[in-house]
Amino acid sequence: MTSIIPARTTPPRARPASGPAATGPARTVAAPLAPRARLLPSLAAVYRAQLSRARVARIPLLFVATFQSVGIMVLMRGVVDGGAEARAVVAGSSVLVVAFVALNLLAQYFGQLRAGGGLDHYATLPVPPAAVVLGAAAAYASFTVPGTVFTAITGSVLFQLPMTHLWVLVAVVPLSGAALAGLGAALGLLAPRPELATLLGQLGMSAALLLGVLPADRLPEPVGWARDLLPSTYGVEALARSFDARPDWGLIAFFLAICAAVGVLSLAAATWAYRRAAVR
Repeated sequence: MTSIIPARTTPPRARPASGPAATGPARTVAAPLAPRARLLPSLAAVYRAQLSRARVARIPLLFVATFQSVGIMVLMRGVVDGGAEARAVVAGSSVLVVAFVALNLLAQYFGQLRAGGGLDHYATLPVPPAAVVLGAAAAYASFTVPGTVFTAITGSVLFQLPMTHLWVLVAVVPLSGAALAGLGAALGLLAPRPELATLLGQLGMSAALLLGVLPADRLPEPVGWARDLLPSTYGVEALARSFDARPDWGLIAFFLAICAAVGVLSLAAATWAYRRAAVR
């Protein structure tokens, strides 16, 4: 009679390993890590991502910044006739477009990024912290180029200033943009709440408006000291000197060099603020 209970099967015995590996414990070979991302490729990737992300949302704000600067020049036209004061008004209004986008909007962006946990996303990417700050700053500063050029040309026509040396904007826009963007990013990253980051950005833009557009010789001495601490001041001075009949290029280069140094310091401070906020 055949049993319906299956026969017990004996599992096959494992064969002993042979060779040198059988004499000791198994070794775990660590997989090689991927090479560290370099700064320039990471910077280019972050810049393209930020530029495509902010293109639609920032164009209306750029229009507002340009309209605001042109409106200020129209108002000042009834007070200022010409000369050094007119050059200061046009130069300050042109750099104000950079301040509105690179300082005000970037402070709001990093404040919201920190509050919403967006820094955790960047922290998981194999990119240096400097690439994140520089890429975002460069993307926001890029939006200021059309508005700054339009404001400078409109102001030159309005106050009858020469436009021969407006090519100085090629240096003024990126250097002022770097200085103001670094300051805006640092304010947004150090602010404990996004509302405070927005407030600090608005205060910074108001300082650029009052201290940059108004002629320096009409400001009280303590206010003039505060003007010297504003990063955009040296870009304004360089652009204002370019409207002279015979510009002092040595002085213009001096102001641009100071603006570049301030830009390096502000971007370094923003990078430090990013590291500090990312590890919390």
